[in-house]
Amino acid sequence: MIRPAQAIDASAIAALWNAMIRDTLATFTTVEKTEAEIVTLIAERPEAFWVYEGQEIEGFATFGPFRAGPGYKATLEHTVIVAQTAQGRGVGRALLAQVEQGAQKVGAHVLVAGISSANPNAVAFHTRLGFQQTARLPEVGCKNGKWLDLIFMQKTLSRP
Repeated sequence: MIRPAQAIDASAIAALWNAMIRDTLATFTTVEKTEAEIVTLIAERPEAFWVYEGQEIEGFATFGPFRAGPGYKATLEHTVIVAQTAQGRGVGRALLAQVEQGAQKVGAHVLVAGISSANPNAVAFHTRLGFQQTARLPEVGCKNGKWLDLIFMQKTLSRP
Protein backbone atom coordinates (compact mmCIF):
# COMPACT_ATOMS: atom_id res chain seq x y z
CA MET A 1 0.00 0.00 0.00
CA ILE A 2 1.29 3.46 -0.88
CA ARG A 3 0.64 6.23 1.59
CA PRO A 4 2.07 9.64 2.41
CA ALA A 5 5.28 9.43 4.42
CA GLN A 6 5.10 10.48 8.06
CA ALA A 7 7.79 11.47 10.55
CA ILE A 8 7.42 8.06 12.20
CA ASP A 9 8.70 6.50 8.93
CA ALA A 10 12.05 8.33 9.10
CA SER A 11 13.93 5.42 10.64
CA ALA A 12 12.79 2.94 7.97
CA ILE A 13 13.43 5.44 5.18
CA ALA A 14 16.91 6.15 6.56
CA ALA A 15 17.68 2.43 6.67
CA LEU A 16 16.78 2.03 2.98
CA TRP A 17 18.49 5.23 1.82
CA ASN A 18 21.65 4.68 3.84
CA ALA A 19 22.05 1.09 2.67
CA MET A 20 22.06 2.42 -0.90
CA ILE A 21 24.55 5.15 0.04
CA ARG A 22 26.85 2.75 1.92
CA ASP A 23 26.65 -0.38 -0.17
CA THR A 24 26.23 0.70 -3.79
CA LEU A 25 27.48 3.04 -6.50
CA ALA A 26 23.88 3.98 -7.34
CA THR A 27 24.42 7.37 -5.74
CA PHE A 28 27.58 9.43 -5.75
CA THR A 29 27.12 10.65 -2.20
CA THR A 30 28.89 9.07 0.74
CA VAL A 31 27.08 11.11 3.39
CA GLU A 32 24.33 9.12 5.06
CA LYS A 33 20.95 10.67 5.81
CA THR A 34 19.96 11.28 9.42
CA GLU A 35 16.47 10.63 10.69
CA ALA A 36 16.21 14.34 11.52
CA GLU A 37 17.01 15.27 7.90
CA ILE A 38 14.35 12.89 6.66
CA VAL A 39 11.77 14.24 9.10
CA THR A 40 12.54 17.72 7.75
CA LEU A 41 12.22 16.55 4.12
CA ILE A 42 8.86 14.95 4.87
CA ALA A 43 7.65 18.14 6.57
CA GLU A 44 8.89 20.31 3.68
CA ARG A 45 7.38 18.05 1.00
CA PRO A 46 4.13 16.67 2.42
CA GLU A 47 2.64 16.43 -1.08
CA ALA A 48 5.78 14.84 -2.49
CA PHE A 49 6.94 12.02 -0.21
CA TRP A 50 5.44 8.53 -0.07
CA VAL A 51 6.20 5.10 1.33
CA TYR A 52 5.22 1.67 0.15
CA GLU A 53 4.18 -0.34 3.15
CA GLY A 54 3.68 -4.09 3.17
CA GLN A 55 4.64 -5.91 6.35
CA GLU A 56 7.11 -3.05 6.73
CA ILE A 57 8.30 -0.05 4.71
CA GLU A 58 9.54 -1.67 1.49
CA GLY A 59 10.32 1.48 -0.46
CA PHE A 60 9.85 5.20 -0.70
CA ALA A 61 9.71 7.92 -3.31
CA THR A 62 9.93 11.68 -3.35
CA PHE A 63 10.44 14.56 -5.71
CA GLY A 64 11.85 18.03 -5.46
CA PRO A 65 13.28 20.85 -7.54
CA PHE A 66 15.59 19.89 -10.38
CA ARG A 67 17.56 23.13 -10.18
CA ALA A 68 17.17 26.46 -8.45
CA GLY A 69 15.60 29.39 -10.19
CA PRO A 70 12.12 30.23 -11.44
CA GLY A 71 12.79 29.01 -14.97
CA TYR A 72 13.02 25.44 -13.66
CA LYS A 73 9.88 25.48 -11.50
CA ALA A 74 8.01 23.04 -13.75
CA THR A 75 10.90 20.54 -13.84
CA LEU A 76 11.25 18.13 -10.93
CA GLU A 77 13.76 15.41 -10.06
CA HIS A 78 12.71 12.27 -8.25
CA THR A 79 14.12 9.58 -6.02
CA VAL A 80 12.73 6.04 -5.79
CA ILE A 81 14.38 3.52 -3.50
CA VAL A 82 13.09 -0.01 -3.00
CA ALA A 83 14.37 -2.64 -0.58
CA GLN A 84 16.26 -5.43 -2.33
CA THR A 85 13.75 -7.95 -0.96
CA ALA A 86 10.89 -6.05 -2.63
CA GLN A 87 12.48 -5.52 -6.05
CA GLY A 88 10.79 -7.14 -9.03
CA ARG A 89 7.35 -7.09 -7.36
CA GLY A 90 6.01 -3.82 -8.79
CA VAL A 91 6.87 -1.67 -5.75
CA GLY A 92 9.09 0.71 -7.71
CA ARG A 93 6.58 0.94 -10.55
CA ALA A 94 3.79 1.81 -8.11
CA LEU A 95 5.93 4.41 -6.35
CA LEU A 96 7.00 6.05 -9.59
CA ALA A 97 3.37 6.19 -10.76
CA GLN A 98 2.57 7.99 -7.49
CA VAL A 99 5.46 10.40 -8.09
CA GLU A 100 4.20 11.17 -11.60
CA GLN A 101 0.67 11.77 -10.32
CA GLY A 102 1.91 13.98 -7.47
CA ALA A 103 4.21 15.91 -9.77
CA GLN A 104 1.37 16.59 -12.19
CA LYS A 105 -0.79 17.86 -9.31
CA VAL A 106 1.82 20.50 -8.47
CA GLY A 107 2.13 21.57 -12.12
CA ALA A 108 5.24 19.69 -13.23
CA HIS A 109 5.91 19.58 -16.95
CA VAL A 110 9.00 17.34 -16.89
CA LEU A 111 10.22 14.71 -14.45
CA VAL A 112 13.97 14.02 -14.40
CA ALA A 113 15.93 11.01 -13.18
CA GLY A 114 19.65 11.35 -12.46
CA ILE A 115 21.10 7.82 -12.60
CA SER A 116 24.58 6.49 -11.93
CA SER A 117 26.10 4.51 -14.80
CA ALA A 118 26.76 1.82 -12.19
CA ASN A 119 22.99 1.28 -11.97
CA PRO A 120 21.88 -0.17 -15.33
CA ASN A 121 18.78 -1.66 -13.70
CA ALA A 122 17.53 1.86 -12.95
CA VAL A 123 18.08 2.86 -16.58
CA ALA A 124 16.10 -0.19 -17.76
CA PHE A 125 13.37 0.49 -15.18
CA HIS A 126 12.94 4.09 -16.28
CA THR A 127 13.02 3.12 -19.97
CA ARG A 128 10.19 0.62 -19.38
CA LEU A 129 8.16 3.40 -17.78
CA GLY A 130 8.49 5.84 -20.66
CA PHE A 131 11.58 7.85 -19.71
CA GLN A 132 14.12 8.70 -22.39
CA GLN A 133 17.84 9.19 -21.93
CA THR A 134 18.61 12.81 -22.71
CA ALA A 135 22.19 13.19 -21.50
CA ARG A 136 25.21 11.30 -20.28
CA LEU A 137 27.89 13.22 -18.43
CA PRO A 138 31.07 11.10 -18.47
CA GLU A 139 33.04 10.66 -15.26
CA VAL A 140 31.38 13.50 -13.31
CA GLY A 141 31.03 11.41 -10.16
CA CYS A 142 33.60 9.52 -8.16
CA LYS A 143 32.89 7.02 -5.42
CA ASN A 144 35.09 4.35 -3.91
CA GLY A 145 37.85 5.31 -6.33
CA LYS A 146 35.68 4.72 -9.41
CA TRP A 147 34.77 7.42 -11.92
CA LEU A 148 31.10 7.20 -12.81
CA ASP A 149 28.92 8.71 -15.52
CA LEU A 150 25.71 10.53 -14.67
CA ILE A 151 22.83 9.59 -16.93
CA PHE A 152 19.89 11.96 -17.19
CA MET A 153 16.54 10.54 -18.22
CA GLN A 154 13.33 12.48 -18.46
CA LYS A 155 9.64 12.10 -19.08
CA THR A 156 7.32 14.86 -20.23
CA LEU A 157 4.22 14.82 -18.04
CA SER A 158 2.19 17.58 -19.69
CA ARG A 159 1.85 19.05 -23.12
CA PRO A 160 1.12 22.74 -23.76
